[in-house]
Amino acid sequence: MAYLELKNVSKLFGPVAAVKDFHFAVAKGAFVSLLGPSGCGKTTTLRMIAGFEMPDAGAITLDGTDITSVPPNRRGTGMVFQAYALFPNMNVRDNVAFGLEVTGHPKQEIEGRVREMLALVRLDDTAKRFPHQLSGGQQQRIALARALAIRPRVLLLDEPLSALDAVVRVALRGEIRRIQLELGITTVYVTHDQEEALSISDRVVVMNQGLIEQAGTPEEIYRQPKTRFVAAFIGTANQLNGVVVDRTQVRFGETMLRAPVPSGLKESSKVVVLVRPESIAIHAAAPTDAHNVLEGTIQTITFLGPITRLGVDIGGTRVVADMAASSRAAFTHTQHVWLSFPPDACQVMAEK
Repeated sequence: MAYLELKNVSKLFGPVAAVKDFHFAVAKGAFVSLLGPSGCGKTTTLRMIAGFEMPDAGAITLDGTDITSVPPNRRGTGMVFQAYALFPNMNVRDNVAFGLEVTGHPKQEIEGRVREMLALVRLDDTAKRFPHQLSGGQQQRIALARALAIRPRVLLLDEPLSALDAVVRVALRGEIRRIQLELGITTVYVTHDQEEALSISDRVVVMNQGLIEQAGTPEEIYRQPKTRFVAAFIGTANQLNGVVVDRTQVRFGETMLRAPVPSGLKESSKVVVLVRPESIAIHAAAPTDAHNVLEGTIQTITFLGPITRLGVDIGGTRVVADMAASSRAAFTHTQHVWLSFPPDACQVMAEK
């Protein structure tokens, strides 16, 4: 049963539709990420949940109650912003306690809650420090503690890690997930970072130009993209343009690719065959026992830590393939190679 639900929500800014007919439900205790490029409408959606923006159409319900017109301070949501938004003239204790003091909680309860929240974000010893005395990662954890101190029904996070360096981002996203699971709090997280969304979410909503392109589990989004936009935006996907021959074959140039063709695609339909780089094997000599063999020349070799990515020219089409960095195979620029991949590594969709 849905705990938080957006029902056909739309938002206009003048003639521009920032969010169009957005319909999505979030289960209680779930961690959902809104993922997409800048300007896709994800932050506007989050702000409508928080009450900072009013939808022009549709409704928002929380735990069965319509909150579309409820003021932000009465919605029971806590929000963490990209820019921390800590009060610079207040120490950490006062920042965390702010929401509780405004709502008139007893002093003893406030002190207990502040200690509890600082322990939760593992910053017990910072109560007397001021924001400028903390690192960026520490400031964001204090912002999280402040949002959680009021015990919100829903936690909203708007690109909370984008201002931090890569190492801190990875560590802090793990902390956010740990805290969310520990509290069991329903969470909506906005990000443009696909790795971030896939690594910590129960469900991911991919947005583009105000619309939902696809919603599902991280594995579904990655392995079964429903549109070319999702396939291109999530990870890396080779896109091989071809024509349907029958239910099991697509002609790519002069090569017949074996691939499962959906029943809705007719013979001679123009299609795109999507293949992930990690599904492609690289051979120094023509393989005799492999499916979908493509012959080409190495253009680029990129070391990416655990993998090495090869860019191979296949008759004018660039195909990227990954191999483990520990592999003993040695390839060089301009080397002639063969690529192969199994039929079940292919996803065929209509060319649009």
